[in-house]
Amino acid sequence: MTERIECQTPGCSATILPATAAKTGGYCMPCHQEQQREEQRIFIEQNRKEVDLYEEITDPVEVLRIMHTSRRYDPLIEYVPYPLNREQLYTALSLEEAERMQAYALELLEAGDEDTATEILASLVCYSGKLLDNCWLELMEQNVYNPAILFKDAPPSIRNLLLEKVEIHSGNRNPLLLALAWIGDEAVVQQFLEWRRAAPEWAQELYVTPERYAQEAGWELTAAGERRDLFARKNYAMERMDAPLEAGDQASEAFVTVSHQQCPWCGGQLTTLVELQKGHPALKEIAWDGERLAVDTCVICGSYSVIYMEVDPAGTPFWSKHNQRPDYLPDINLDDYGQDYLAAGPLLSTAESPRNTYHSAVWGIDPIVSQIGGHPSWVQDAEYPVCPCCSHTMSFIAQLDWGQLEEYGEGIYYMFSCAKDRITATLYQQS
Repeated sequence: MTERIECQTPGCSATILPATAAKTGGYCMPCHQEQQREEQRIFIEQNRKEVDLYEEITDPVEVLRIMHTSRRYDPLIEYVPYPLNREQLYTALSLEEAERMQAYALELLEAGDEDTATEILASLVCYSGKLLDNCWLELMEQNVYNPAILFKDAPPSIRNLLLEKVEIHSGNRNPLLLALAWIGDEAVVQQFLEWRRAAPEWAQELYVTPERYAQEAGWELTAAGERRDLFARKNYAMERMDAPLEAGDQASEAFVTVSHQQCPWCGGQLTTLVELQKGHPALKEIAWDGERLAVDTCVICGSYSVIYMEVDPAGTPFWSKHNQRPDYLPDINLDDYGQDYLAAGPLLSTAESPRNTYHSAVWGIDPIVSQIGGHPSWVQDAEYPVCPCCSHTMSFIAQLDWGQLEEYGEGIYYMFSCAKDRITATLYQQS
């Protein structure tokens, strides 16, 4: 039997074969690999260089072009970040600068870089509210329909082309219907109504009826055949501060606080996700009559099911009799769930001024997703709950990105209301 040799690392009890010792200098393989990693770390630390790609560049279009350019990771290069992020740059673009970014996106599209091109175009639509008037034909030529918001408010000529294509292009029917929903003009509303009254043969290939695609663009076809928007136009970001605001500055709002009620399903304390007092700018845009609007939910059970709350005339929410515990809800051990997220509540505040209505409509491009009003950021498909009293689709109120509350937080809580029946609802989508 070959005699084994002790590893030379102090405190290491491993033994190695002589052949291994000859290769590693007397160290076991884990210790040898650790030495190599440490040597590499020291080498990188001593030789890493800072590279400022934005040095002396003041043109925001050129800055954005650099930001959108992918670079292979090099441990010996540390790139100096630009002082502004993409969102800040896009929202400050002039009309001429936005046109230049659009032209650049078309260049990328023609060169085959569809992902970067659509990311730029979606940023222009969501952040700047730009209509992509010179892009629609090229997008259709390239069969690019995702994200469908790129076709928002396109003119009748584009709408008519899409209506023609939806009848014959079965492979693109889903994105074509979504694009039509984002146009959403009177002709689209009437066409959706006609499809409701007499479903086309191809409708059986869909997972939902054609008119349901409208919800992806934030509206629905009512029973009377009219368009009804499902969200408030003004969009107030929920921003996270470095320190809590003064008490007087928070008098009209509160976020992520402990409710006075317990969840009948798991026994945990309910959480008030959003509370707005009468006179709050964001509340003025929401169809809600009362001194305040408070949206409660169980952040544990609410990730499994829609949670309804009924609101009394004073604005106090209480557990709705319409809630139905889902069969798949597991047994909850409250000790498995922390409440660290509550610490972030006092740090949240609504922005002083509203941003673009569709600022966060495309999930994944916006670093600040939490908001009151505006079009929701659906992680998955649009999912507007139905009021359990009147059976009408509930209106979107707000959304809270759990990533803004906890370091490893995931998913978004969405909030809705039915003003007529004074009911709120929450649902969760996992990111």
